[in-house]
Amino acid sequence: MKKFTALLLTSVLALGLTACGAGGNQTAPTQATKESTPANNEKASNYPEKPITVVAPSGAGGGWDKTARSLTKILAETKLVDKTMTVENKPGGGGAVFLAEYVNQDKKNPYKLFVSSPPILINNNKKEGNSPFGYRDTIPLAQLTRDYGAIVVKADSPFQDLKSALDAIKADPTKVTVAGGSAPGSMDHLIAVLPAFKYGVDPKAVKYVSYDGGGEAIAALLGGNADFIATDASAVGEYLKAGKIRVLAVSSTERLGGELKDIPTFKEAGVEAEFTIWRGVFGPKEMPEDALKFWEESLKALSEKEEWKKELEANGWQSEYKNSKDFRAFLDEQDQLVKEVLAALDMAK
Repeated sequence: MKKFTALLLTSVLALGLTACGAGGNQTAPTQATKESTPANNEKASNYPEKPITVVAPSGAGGGWDKTARSLTKILAETKLVDKTMTVENKPGGGGAVFLAEYVNQDKKNPYKLFVSSPPILINNNKKEGNSPFGYRDTIPLAQLTRDYGAIVVKADSPFQDLKSALDAIKADPTKVTVAGGSAPGSMDHLIAVLPAFKYGVDPKAVKYVSYDGGGEAIAALLGGNADFIATDASAVGEYLKAGKIRVLAVSSTERLGGELKDIPTFKEAGVEAEFTIWRGVFGPKEMPEDALKFWEESLKALSEKEEWKKELEANGWQSEYKNSKDFRAFLDEQDQLVKEVLAALDMAK
């Protein structure tokens, strides 16, 4: 009987220790268990699981197209994205046609992104032919590059600085022809009239002629069909080096490098104005959190890669990375400036 009782106690004790061990594993998991279990019981993300499309809302060869192709190329080369990435061109309305389709058909599709720049703000705010959609109908994922506007004259122009050109417009706007590579109310037009507007000139009085692209605008300037033009700062280096033009000022916050290192900013030239021509990546309005996290991490990592820096240099672009939150805040600020200038032109919706 004593042997039976002892055996019974031993069995109960063993069962109790086993139960305590099981309970201990449940309430105090090992470090390995902690590391393999998603926080707060969240399901681990498998995004991306299929090919990704990056849309350039323009034809082949333009700035958006080049940005989209450089982006997908370096993301693949650096293995930051291991799924197939393709670029799709969707021209029409300066990006407005694509954006309407995207907002209505792809607002939940994290496998379609697109690149854009200030026209996404301008098109949404202008009166004629405006887009009902803008950046607030998307998720701005990251700003990747920056460029600036430049006010350019022929090498033998009588205008020696920005103020002399603006004084001439103020004296008689009919005698000064200003040109750009985009339609009235578009980016070159806004950059052309911004310093005049901030200098106290009625921007509606500025005689603006539009050409089909910056190259044609420069040709018009060199051919004597314009007194000065507004164009991308990155596009004028070769003409400046060849002695064909003078750059009166650039719209940057500080002086640029390279061929433009001696060119004053608008502010240095006496005009309180600046304007950044950025390019960035956008996603759908209802992008899932795991996809948003993936792109924020991947695009930040991209901005730090040597391969990306070399790609920027090869294209004459300057790097300027902003994460999703900072990019949206910047867009909010620039949107107000765009509205202000369009309103002064009587072109705001």
